[in-house]
Amino acid sequence: QVQLVESGGGLVQAGGSLRLSCAASGRTFSRYAMGWYRQAPGKERELVAAISSGGSTYYGDSVKGRFTISRDNVKNTVFLQMNSLKPEDTAVYYCAAGPQQPHDYWGQGTQVTVSS
Repeated sequence: QVQLVESGGGLVQAGGSLRLSCAASGRTFSRYAMGWYRQAPGKERELVAAISSGGSTYYGDSVKGRFTISRDNVKNTVFLQMNSLKPEDTAVYYCAAGPQQPHDYWGQGTQVTVSS
């Protein structure tokens, strides 16, 4: 079982930055694929970024060049650095993990609100 706790959300003006963190429990963190999803009101949950156990990364088209996912296997933490934020980035952001794909374990979510 893996427990995930997100932090770092908040209210920011358009063009600003936020850094989300996701702290994971367990001794197998380094073996897990990690991901950040988001869900805006009335929309489906979408994968924003993911990072494999080996460090390979994936980004959704809407965040490429603006967001960066990284992981610290010593601190069992995955980060999402979000720059040049837009109002359309407003959503609840969820951290997820899995041995193959990041969708087996989920955090409780953290709200990100970008004002125009």
